Amino acid sequence: MPLWKVLFALSFGVPFLVLFPLFYWALKTGRIDYAFRLKRFWARCISLFSLVIPKVIYVSEPYKLPKPCVIVANHTSYLDICYSPFYIDHTAIYMGKAELLKIPLFKIFFQYMDIPVNRKSITNAHQAFVSAGHEIDKGRSMVIYPEGTISSEGQLKPFKNGAFKLAIDKQIPIVPVVNVNNWRYLQNGGFFKSNGRPGFPVIVVGNPIETKGLGPQDIEAIKEKVFTFTTAQILKYDGK
Repeated sequence: MPLWKVLFALSFGVPFLVLFPLFYWALKTGRIDYAFRLKRFWARCISLFSLVIPKVIYVSEPYKLPKPCVIVANHTSYLDICYSPFYIDHTAIYMGKAELLKIPLFKIFFQYMDIPVNRKSITNAHQAFVSAGHEIDKGRSMVIYPEGTISSEGQLKPFKNGAFKLAIDKQIPIVPVVNVNNWRYLQNGGFFKSNGRPGFPVIVVGNPIETKGLGPQDIEAIKEKVFTFTTAQILKYDGK
């Protein structure tokens, strides 16, 4: 739906431009908590104006996320990031690809708040996780997409170890989140070539997974647990 894609671009861009002076002031003055609250408001503007209303489902019952925690989510669409403030109830820092630093205006988030990662550089990737650890020490949660890139048509890619190692090193909970079908509403690809439409995507928030007492030897088991949970929720809510 090319016309809807134009609507989404306006729904994303116009509120951002209106809010940009506030974002700029908040980030330049170190008011990270305020900047995240602005992100939450921006997410609701995008949802309302684009007519894509996420349905957030908790596997047990709604709860306040542990603070801090590592939020681990599969990556199917740019909506995954846009709509994460719908379920994140406190300030969280995002880890994202370094290419985002090239985007005019938007790059301000990765200059003053979020953490860019050059995944082609082992040294840079290591430093990014060191920075993430510093943010956790300040009481802020981390949002990490362990596939490392947006998957094609919701197909899960293997999870990398970084997010799970970080949570175990810091002995903080992992919150698994499943973006079930965001890609059906805004698919990655060429702006007019990929799919896009209004609707009600599903996001599933799992129960926190404690890491206290765990060590490096437990990384694979925790990673597999989250991968299995993600697979099961996709089949449950979007199985075809």
